[in-house]
Amino acid sequence: MNLLNGKQKKFLKAKAHNMKPIFQVGKEGISDKWVEQIRYALDKRELVKVNVLQGSDFEASDVSDYLTENTDIVVVQVIGHVLVLYRQSSKIEKREISVELQSL
Repeated sequence: MNLLNGKQKKFLKAKAHNMKPIFQVGKEGISDKWVEQIRYALDKRELVKVNVLQGSDFEASDVSDYLTENTDIVVVQVIGHVLVLYRQSSKIEKREISVELQSL
């Protein structure tokens, strides 16, 4: 797991600011298939937002804890019901954000 320094976190937060959440956590919660879909999206984008629905049995902090403990996905930020997630793409040609991050 790669830890981010303050400048890197600030950079990722700024990048994510205008993004819309593309994943949701609902009543079904978190499954292996859901995590697999998040990984697939991160391979394409490196940075995604996830919205935890109000009807969910989970809090954003629960989702954050689960991802931190069970995956290599970095939780950049949790604000209310929204999480910002980062992971370096396994595809070198998709590593736009991670290349910028390394220079910080």
